[in-house]
Parts: sequence; structure tokens; C-alpha cells
Amino acid sequence: MFIETEGTPNPNTLKFLPGRDVTGEAGTIDFIDADAVSGRSLLAEALFELPGVSRVFMGSDFVSVTKADSEDWSELKPLVLSSLVDHFVSGRPTVEAGAASVEDPVAPGDEEIVQQIKELLETRVRPAVASDGGDIVFRGYREGIVRLSMQGACSGCPSSGATLKHGVENMLRHYVPEIVSVEQVVD
Repeated sequence: MFIETEGTPNPNTLKFLPGRDVTGEAGTIDFIDADAVSGRSLLAEALFELPGVSRVFMGSDFVSVTKADSEDWSELKPLVLSSLVDHFVSGRPTVEAGAASVEDPVAPGDEEIVQQIKELLETRVRPAVASDGGDIVFRGYREGIVRLSMQGACSGCPSSGATLKHGVENMLRHYVPEIVSVEQVVD
């Protein structure tokens, strides 16, 4: 099995592309630390057992692994690749059912605005963020404020705040005039 590796804007995160489906119907899943796994993913458990793995993010066709500052990719990367190959060759599921993000309830009258926001995020923002090994997740909208969460490589990237404020916020405000600002939700 051949797994491609790509760098991301976050120097502590590498994106691994196994050439197959990773999360299935579960969408994207961000394991912010080993405690967040709690039986939801055998693959994430195996990766967190490696020395220096601090975060695991899974997208539809990739796995992003974030290392601790003190670790070196030259030592950790072969271990991650070995764990990924072992898991995918075994045929075990990557994620268990029930690993989804939580959204704030939508206020009456905001349904159309929320639908517009989600469509813009899905078609214009998520593909670019996924190419960097991360994801952007809608968490809520209320009184003109859009709540978003950056995941994977993007969650620890120094430019994620600027991406939200100058890129995503400006684009959303252009298409949806009711939006006043974008707020980052940190898990």
C-alpha cells in the first residue's frame, strides 16, 4: 500500500493520503488529544500511542497528524506511515458511529441565512481548507455572528485567525449581508 504525504501550512502537521475512503459517512473528525478518542476510532488510538502525536484529524480521504513541538518528523513520519498501513491493510473501520460535531440550535427566522452560510462554506471554503489538511466546521449563527471551528492542520496554524477574519468573514459578508462578523470556536 502506498500512502502519499503532503506538508501543510502548519509545520507541526503532515497530511497523509492513503488513496481510499477514510471517514465514510462520518464526515470530518477532529481528535484534539488522546482523551477525545474514547473508543471512537481504532486508528486514532493507534496514532496517539506513537511518541509525540498531539492531534489527529480525519477527512474523507486523508488523515492529518500533528506532532508536539519537541518531536522531529524524520523520526515520527515512518511510525505514522507504518500505523496507517497496518490499519488500512487490516480492513477494520477507521471510525465508529456517533463521531459528529455539535451545532448551536438555529433561531426561528434564521434558517435561510444558515443554509446560505453552510452552502458557501461547503462550496467555497472547505475545499481550500481541506487541501491544507484541515476543515472548517459551522457551529452556529445568531444575531449576525457566525461561529466556526477550525480543525486539523488549520486549528494550530498561525494564519488561521487571519484566514477566518480576512478571508472567510469578508466572503460571507459579501454574499450574506446579514452577517456582521465571524467568531472562532476553540474546542
